[in-house]
Amino acid sequence: MKPHDHAAILHVCPMHPEVVQEGPGDCPICGMALEPQAPAAEEGPDPELADMRRRFGVSAVLALPLLILAMASHGYGWLQFALSTPVVLWGGLPFFARGWASIRRRSLNMFTLIAIGTGAAYGFSLFALLLPDRLPAEMRGHYYFEAAAVIVALVLLGQVLELRARGATRSAVRALLALAPKTARRVGADGAEEDVPVAHLHRGDLLRLRPGERVPVDGVVVEGGGALDESAMTGESLPVEKQPGDRLLGGTLNGSGAFLMRAEHVGSDTLLARIVQMVGDAQRSRAPIQKLVDRVSAWFVPAVIVVALVTFAVWLALGEPALAIANAVAVLIIACPCALGLATPMSVMVGTGRGARAGILLKDAEALDRLEHVDTLVVDKTGTLTEGKPALTAVRPVAGFAEAELLTLAASLERSSEHPIAAAIVAGARARGLRLAEARDFAARVGAGVEGLVDGRRVEISSAPFAEAEAEAAALRSEGATVVFARVDGRPAGLLAVADPVKESTPAALADLAREGVRVVMLTGDHRATAEAVARRLGIAEVVAGALPDVKRETVRSLRAQGRVVAMAGDGTNDAPAMAEADVGIAMGAGTDVAIESAGVTLVKGDLRGLARALRLSRATMRNIRQNLWLAFGYNALAIPVAAGVFAGAGLTLNPMIASAAMSLSSVSVIVNALRLRQARLDA
Repeated sequence: MKPHDHAAILHVCPMHPEVVQEGPGDCPICGMALEPQAPAAEEGPDPELADMRRRFGVSAVLALPLLILAMASHGYGWLQFALSTPVVLWGGLPFFARGWASIRRRSLNMFTLIAIGTGAAYGFSLFALLLPDRLPAEMRGHYYFEAAAVIVALVLLGQVLELRARGATRSAVRALLALAPKTARRVGADGAEEDVPVAHLHRGDLLRLRPGERVPVDGVVVEGGGALDESAMTGESLPVEKQPGDRLLGGTLNGSGAFLMRAEHVGSDTLLARIVQMVGDAQRSRAPIQKLVDRVSAWFVPAVIVVALVTFAVWLALGEPALAIANAVAVLIIACPCALGLATPMSVMVGTGRGARAGILLKDAEALDRLEHVDTLVVDKTGTLTEGKPALTAVRPVAGFAEAELLTLAASLERSSEHPIAAAIVAGARARGLRLAEARDFAARVGAGVEGLVDGRRVEISSAPFAEAEAEAAALRSEGATVVFARVDGRPAGLLAVADPVKESTPAALADLAREGVRVVMLTGDHRATAEAVARRLGIAEVVAGALPDVKRETVRSLRAQGRVVAMAGDGTNDAPAMAEADVGIAMGAGTDVAIESAGVTLVKGDLRGLARALRLSRATMRNIRQNLWLAFGYNALAIPVAAGVFAGAGLTLNPMIASAAMSLSSVSVIVNALRLRQARLDA
């Protein structure tokens, strides 16, 4: 696809995401300029912004002397006409085109009011200039050329500021896209290396990663090690150490060390590509609160036109034809629902972008809305509260054996086993830097353990206990560990404990959620003893153990029936039904595709601390939306009566130029308020 081939690029309305078309254009509902559905990492100049800037520049240069001229004298009609005509007919052309399109489609919007208001002011002035004898004597010499021109210039300024702000909200997606390197160093079957475009990589390719390079695609470390900066993807501020077998995320930065990695997910299947897609979709989605705005907007514009007509008729009946025109135009201009249309989408776009920078992916604005009200978290144990993979947690030799000796013998034997417990023992020995020996005569007996010769000594590992370690084994089991016993040359040597360790971040995350007033329920398929041991350690009072997927779903349904607003956090396929049943599903970034697809929120780092951040983000964003709506509704509620001249007796009036400035200011205030979310604090 060529960069300039606009016809092949889908464009979408930022305010009405259901409006999608090939190539640029205007939204048939609100008249806003459509934007590319999938932003590129390196976007060129926005043609819409460049056009509005050019129109604003010319209009401002012409409108300023026109304004000074109008303030100095009521004359110079032809000069006012000459200065205002390019502004209104060329500078305001996009607004007239959108206004006419809205009338033709019977979908009135803010451009309807702008077109009618400026058109009325300019048209009356032109009539008064060309045919003054057709007007009452008191209206002759009254022109509104300067009002029409200044209004167009101010609306153009508002459009420039809005388009710039919309571009800023897309910066989060562009920053993510920029993380992906363009090329990767692929290692061939013969050991030869070559640089190839990332788009040409396939699953299973071996890739060389050197210090200072970004990981091209998702994969696992095959050889080497070092520290990676994953902050842009997960929000983790410290470098993460990687060893063979560890997962690598595309777009993360290799700070030190050299890796040989195997590609596992490429193209649109990488986590980075899915993040970009999710953030883009979420930024264009509609929050439930937007339905209220849509219902109000449906009758708001026709109501404003009626108010303007009534204003004109009343002031004309009072014998003030000049005020009739001025006030009617002021009503049309100041009531433009620009701020109302921007209130929700701007906050959603900025809020979801802020979440992406913190490793929080929101599927849509509805999840953002529901998350604000969550008061109960149902959480899976394995992979959510815990690491999700067995790890060696204790090595307890009996008298006559040293810890290193016991672990070396056990791990040397277990290297020949494929059991998860064996893998945990071997990994534990390697982590301690122990040198393992070869095992001979290895034999695995189903349900009875393994045995073999290690350095000429017969080693047996099984679940069969011996009296010397039974009490210690019972204590370890009470903490949720699985215990195996080692015998060397027929006599007891000690025990080894393997458990799924609690994530280092989990206690802090639960304390954070407690401060947010969230009730936590552990829901797991594990045995009750193991589940309760983990729950005791973490201070979780409510535990449902031995739960199959249908039980998990029913538990969530029961809590919701009690009036609770439930979030379900998990990482496995068996969690997906419960996550779909919950008000908000929360997936760990390291979890299965099914879990992530079922979730409204994905925590990229797989750290529950991200949930407390997501709650704060949701509350900040929804608070920001409500502030914006108050700014928009309150502004119109106060300004329309003033513009109509209701308070003229008290000396409070609003001419069309001031009305236009106030209308632009209200839109800018909504934009500025929404952009504050970019600096929202998400940590306690």
